[in-house]
Amino acid sequence: MPASAADRLPFSRAEYDRRLGLTLTAMAERGLDALFVEDPSNMAWLTGYDGWSFYVHQGVVVTADGAEPLWWGRRMDANGARRTVWMAGESIRSYSDDYVQSTERHPMQTLAALLREKGLARGRIGVEMENYYFSAKAYTTLLAELPEATLEDATALVNWQRAVKSAEELTFMRRAAAISERLVDLVAARTEPGLRKSDLVAEIQAEAVRGADGHWGDYPAIVPMLPSGADAAAPHLTWDDRVFRAGEATFFELSGCYRRYHAPFCRTVFLGRPPQALRDAAAAVSEGIAAGLEVARPGATAGDIARALHGALARAGIARSGRCGYAIGLSYPPDWGERTISLREEDTTVLAPGMTFHFMPGLWMDDWGYETTETILIRESGPAETLCNRPRELIVKP
Repeated sequence: MPASAADRLPFSRAEYDRRLGLTLTAMAERGLDALFVEDPSNMAWLTGYDGWSFYVHQGVVVTADGAEPLWWGRRMDANGARRTVWMAGESIRSYSDDYVQSTERHPMQTLAALLREKGLARGRIGVEMENYYFSAKAYTTLLAELPEATLEDATALVNWQRAVKSAEELTFMRRAAAISERLVDLVAARTEPGLRKSDLVAEIQAEAVRGADGHWGDYPAIVPMLPSGADAAAPHLTWDDRVFRAGEATFFELSGCYRRYHAPFCRTVFLGRPPQALRDAAAAVSEGIAAGLEVARPGATAGDIARALHGALARAGIARSGRCGYAIGLSYPPDWGERTISLREEDTTVLAPGMTFHFMPGLWMDDWGYETTETILIRESGPAETLCNRPRELIVKP
């Protein structure tokens, strides 16, 4: 491994060996000869690769023989792989630029050639079918190029191996949480009538990159979201140049990020005197979060957390259904979730120490919205830990 790559690796080699071992075990249980992962989060988790190149086809090939994974991607991005992955140079393979966005050829033709070279022309190969980055054209090209192979849906196979965080990963998430706290402190201090949303977002982005406690900030997988008033009924609106106004609530959905690890943290700011109904809803959400944290222990299920929350909300006369959180950790745009465990009543996943979630009981009504959320860690015993430490209440600025 080049010295430059060794210097850049965010984790120990033992940590990468642990991750590869978990993946190989899961592959063996599925009877896979090889696994192709195109999700950049899974690529980074397995190899350390980190670059804004996920808009073209790239991926990592893991073979059942336990050999070093193969990084495969665009030739110009192979230089980035040499500087970020733990594998040796011969494990970095690339295709030429004339395959990029071509109507005459497809990068998967070169991946198929690589798989044939590795003796996998008749193999059982797992691919991530339900994935932002693996296209229908990619799948049909592989089918055509590997007619004797069996392509298995291995969506989220690697994602599930990421559910329990190592001590090294939790260090990074705590650094992200410290940045998240600074962002919430910033919006609490700076939000005021007449301030343009775009100006506040500029400050949020700058603070996020400056980082906290001596640790720099990475770009988050989701941009800041901050709808106000009736717009807050829609959970995924971003910003424009309109100003904050008195008499309106704005929720801020934010996350610090450190080396691709996230700790989402949301709070709601009201400018003026909030209506009693909003105060009551905020109190009910806080009670529901406390109830959810209390049951979020090893041996309980993801559904138990949702039921505890929904019970507290129901006692306050608030009907809420659907999921109220999801597994988080390392991620790339467009989503900071891990796309595995959901905090919803029908999810029977058993909680284990080291699992991390965005506990996200947002309320989106017909003409208003409210968010107070926490990034939580399942501990060895006792209720879940919140990685951020700020008051769990509606922020009121008279």
